[in-house]
Amino acid sequence: MTESLAYKTKRIIEHYGFNFKKGFGQNFLVDERVLDKIISAGEITENDVVIEVGPGIGTLTAALAKHAFKVISIEIDKTLIPILNRLLEDYDNIELINGDILKTDLNEIISKYPDKNIKMVANLPYYITTPIIMNIIENHIKIDSVTVMIQKEVAYRMKAKPSTKEYGSLSLSVQYSCEPYIAANVPNNCFMPRPNVDSAVIRLKLLDKPAIEVKDEKFLFEFIKAAFSQRRKTLVNCIFSSKIVKLDKEEIGKLLVENGFDEKVRGETLSLEQYGKLADAFLPHKTE
Repeated sequence: MTESLAYKTKRIIEHYGFNFKKGFGQNFLVDERVLDKIISAGEITENDVVIEVGPGIGTLTAALAKHAFKVISIEIDKTLIPILNRLLEDYDNIELINGDILKTDLNEIISKYPDKNIKMVANLPYYITTPIIMNIIENHIKIDSVTVMIQKEVAYRMKAKPSTKEYGSLSLSVQYSCEPYIAANVPNNCFMPRPNVDSAVIRLKLLDKPAIEVKDEKFLFEFIKAAFSQRRKTLVNCIFSSKIVKLDKEEIGKLLVENGFDEKVRGETLSLEQYGKLADAFLPHKTE
């Protein structure tokens, strides 16, 4: 009888005397079906170099290695490195790095494989989910796609549309650079130990060029951030309070009307395209 992934994980943890570290957000995946969904969503092929974050005890790492050209796993917990080296010793296409993904030079890794597709696949600790993804987006790191297990609420915020409660600045930031696809919802009983929230597998396919064209990308995101700074306030009030433009409330309202918007419009109702139009319109008035 084949042992379950949950039983195997428990056996490995006990054998090596491993203790979970809450500060690292460690929750090991123990459901084979979810593993298959991650691999499928990532569309991993033998021409792919996969950057994995937080391999844990290597369950996903081994599954990725069976499909990819190479897997580069970055693990912050140094106590897991000898365990991983032992458990993954049969694979010659896995490279383990003991380090912090937020301090790792991804461009240096990517530059070593100019003829390969670079993909990130990971069961991410929740506390570093958004920083990792925003680092890739904001710094235009040449990764084809990011397929990650993240907090369900965050996944749905990334994919959210205007006028929904999940919609916000994160939705717009992600959709500006990526095409989000939610591959699976994952209940908390698929992990050891169980987290307090449910998760989701989301694939972010990086676009060849941004979804919209604007005159100043940095100002676009400053404008979006300002628009959501006071969610139940009108856009006029949010933009005025943020001080990102040298205009009073009346002038902001007038400029909105001139560009085809109601002066009482709220930020959560506007699409990415509409934000692009408004950011360009307000750009000449930005605060230096």
